Amino acid sequence: MAIPSGSGTEVLKRTTIHALSDTETSFRWDGTMATTGTATYTVTANHIITVLNIVVAETANTAGNFNIYMNDGTNPIHLLRNQSLSGKATFVWNDRLVLTGGDKLIVYTEAAANMDAVCNYIDQDWS
Repeated sequence: MAIPSGSGTEVLKRTTIHALSDTETSFRWDGTMATTGTATYTVTANHIITVLNIVVAETANTAGNFNIYMNDGTNPIHLLRNQSLSGKATFVWNDRLVLTGGDKLIVYTEAAANMDAVCNYIDQDWS
């Protein structure tokens, strides 16, 4: 990513994953909902994504575990492993995270489950 030298935008946004299960799903950064089971969505070139928080809610009243990791284009970088979530519970990840062009942020459950995930972030667009 080049150092910004011109004008750009900085906008608060959110992205969601509905009915997350045991297939890896990456968040989308284009304002649309991710398709569960698709892990190919990446941060667009010349964008800096600052993740503010991620909220995961279990919706089927069945306890389960979930994982969050980023992929820098080459390596999976695990951020949260086997986080337990009881039935109808909510987990909030409040740690900041910076993603750049080509990065993916992926969430999945350990076994068949039904969880929703919301990611609130700042999108700095230097394209």
